[in-house]
Amino acid sequence: MISQNAFFIFVNIKSSALMDKFLIVGLGNPGEKYYNTRHNIGFELLDFICKKHESEFETNRLGQISKISIKGRKVLLLKPNTFMNFSGKSVKYWMLQENIKLKNILIISDDLNLPLGKIRFRAKGSSGGHNGLENIEQALNSLEYPRLRIGIGNDKYSNQIDFVLGIFNSNEYDIIHSNFDLISKSINSFILSGITITMNNFNN
Repeated sequence: MISQNAFFIFVNIKSSALMDKFLIVGLGNPGEKYYNTRHNIGFELLDFICKKHESEFETNRLGQISKISIKGRKVLLLKPNTFMNFSGKSVKYWMLQENIKLKNILIISDDLNLPLGKIRFRAKGSSGGHNGLENIEQALNSLEYPRLRIGIGNDKYSNQIDFVLGIFNSNEYDIIHSNFDLISKSINSFILSGITITMNNFNN
């Protein structure tokens, strides 16, 4: 039989977990000019998740915001409108504005070094040369924030900037979007079970 004190401790821990907020950030560049470009994969994934939850994005300070709920957890979806290289300003503002713990932030970015459509979660790490991640590290003064990288391939590009700002062809688009449902489930796992379990279950 569970003692009364143990019961209240269990209830308080469960209540605390449900009160935690999460900030899911998709990186990209604002404006129609950048729609469907490889660098904007974070934006497109959040659009998919937002639609799945029958929500909408609203323009707010330093970004577009959508608030959803996943099994009682409050989740803020953020598409920074500061352009990729200054993403940190938006992330830091909303982290402080909503009082969100660093471990409850997930940054979603494109990755040239992963095969097209493949995903890789990390609990911390360097920017790997990604300008958006580098700016977030500077703004948060930390490398220890969870991130999700989505492979965009590299296709032996001759110019990296032209490649990441280029538009997916129809075949690439189909491959990427066919994985969105699985990727959204992996993000649910991060919110409900944490980064370690999510890495173990989805990185392979």
